[in-house]
Parts: sequence; structure tokens; C-alpha cells
Amino acid sequence: MGDDGGGMQGYDPGFLRELYRTMMRIRVCEERFVAPILSGEIKCPVHLYSGEEAVATGICAALAPRDYVMGSHRSHGHYLAKGGDLALLVAEVFCRETGCAGGRGGSMHVIDPAVGMLGAAPIVAGTIALAVGAAYAARVRGEDRVSVSFFGDGAAGEGVLYESINLAALGRLPVIFVCENNLYSTHLPIRECRATSEIYRVGEGFGVWSQRVDGNDVIAVFEAGREAVSRCRRGDGPAFIECMTYRLRGHVGPDDNIQGAHTDIRPAEEIAAWRERDPIAALGARMVAAGEIDQAGLDRLAGEVEADVDAAFAFARSSSFPRAEEGPRHVFR
Repeated sequence: MGDDGGGMQGYDPGFLRELYRTMMRIRVCEERFVAPILSGEIKCPVHLYSGEEAVATGICAALAPRDYVMGSHRSHGHYLAKGGDLALLVAEVFCRETGCAGGRGGSMHVIDPAVGMLGAAPIVAGTIALAVGAAYAARVRGEDRVSVSFFGDGAAGEGVLYESINLAALGRLPVIFVCENNLYSTHLPIRECRATSEIYRVGEGFGVWSQRVDGNDVIAVFEAGREAVSRCRRGDGPAFIECMTYRLRGHVGPDDNIQGAHTDIRPAEEIAAWRERDPIAALGARMVAAGEIDQAGLDRLAGEVEADVDAAFAFARSSSFPRAEEGPRHVFR
């Protein structure tokens, strides 16, 4: 294996290609949603994960199939990185009955227990306590499972996060808190809503192993995730990882246009600067520099992903909507 000086020494080339493929799969899928969102073909609100792919990919690469993840309103990437079916995700966003939640959840309620995706919800910090509960249940049952909670920086303003960390620390539960800090809580810059921007120190206050990493460096995220998983499996959990990243699209939808009003207040130069730090392009460049793959190989991977996404969208569009009379099905009463 070549030495690119970029921290990839010792990694199997096949593993690196899978990281690249997973991030590309998430990006192509998310970007393919743009046109049907703008045309109104997709009816539900959609929060795109473009730009943040390295977080889900790196963390989930450190997990086993038996482990759990729980997400937020921006969780397509979490589902796909955990091994979720691309066609079932696309069908769910199109609200078709073949979707992973039967077309009843839409973009913000992705769930598939078969791959360990226990659920996502748009309520800020809404699944953090549930991830702790899943970790506690695994402990009680004697199961070797790690539970991961993905949440945004805005969730650091919710009391349930602090209660959950405290409970997890008391019980040394196998749960990893992953904060995807994209610098904005909806449209509010983090500097305007927090006295300190170092969110990872929240975990330190409870005696929890905590780390901040470059969330656009999939290798750095993976290494932090691997250490956190190892700690959890040997009974030294929980762990807290803050991943510094950036969404390349609007808070909701492609560009935050609401009835013609542009509400994305982020400076154009800031967005441009983060585009230069694209996690997919960065990994591709490092792989090429290390001699693990050439540009033609990257292009072939991209072509394979494009074909997979084409098939998933065709599947979704050919699927039926749930019938109105079946609305009460799957509802707990």
C-alpha cells in the first residue's frame, strides 16, 4: 500500500473504496431528490444530508450489523451507511407503500430494525433518550450491542441530552453520542445560541470519553468511532464524539426557498469554502495520491452508484401509494 502522508497507512484498499462508495451513494441519492422536491413530486419535507456524508459513513463503518443507530430529521445518510436498502429509502421519501416505513413515515421517520436503524424523528433531541434506552435494554438482555445517537448541534440546547448522558455515564452504558455540528441550528449560527462552541466538552462534564474530530475526514471519524465502540464493548462506555461538518444544501429542501423567499442566511463565501472541503473529493484525492486507485477507478465507482440510484428511483416511482382505507394500520391505539 502506498503512503500518502494522510493517515491512511495500514488500511485495506477495499475498505477505503467501500467508504468512498458509501459516501458517494448518499450524495448521489440526496442530490437526485432535488428535482422532484422542486417540482412537487415529493410531498414531504426533506432535509438533505449532502456535505455531511463522512460522519454517518465513518461511524457506521466502526459498527457491527447487530448494533443500533437512531437519528434525527436529517437521517438518510445514517440509514444508508448502516446498510439500509437504497430502494426502500427512496420509496419512503416518495411515500410509497414499498418504503422502509410503508410510505407512512416519509423523509423524517426512517426506520428499519432489520439493519439496526431503530428510527429517526424530527423532534430536536427526540431520539437521544431512546438510544440510551436501547443501550440499557441490550445490557439487561446480555446482548453485545452498541447504540449510537446521531443529533445536530441544536440538540445541545435540549435538557434531555444532559439527562441522557448522565444516565448513560452512571450505568456505563454502551451508547455513543454523535453530534453532527454543522454550525447552524436551523438558521441560527451556533455562535449566537451557545456560550461556548465546544460541544464535545458536554460529555467531559459527566466523565465521559469525549473527542472533537474533523467531520469531513471520514478516516478521522472512523478512528474516533472505532475507539468509542471498543470502549463500549469492553464496558467503558459511553462516549461522545463531536464531528465538525457542514451541510451544502439548505436546512430543509435544496435551498431554503419558502414561497419564493430565500431564507438561507449563510454567507456565500462560507458555503464556497466548505465546498472546497468536500469529504468525498477529499477521500478520492487521498486514495489516488496513495496509489490505491486511479481517477478512472473512481469514475467507475461513481458510475456504479449512479446506476444503483437510477434503479432505486425507478422502483419508487413504480410503487403504489398506501391506500386511504389502510391509514389506521400500524397505528398503536
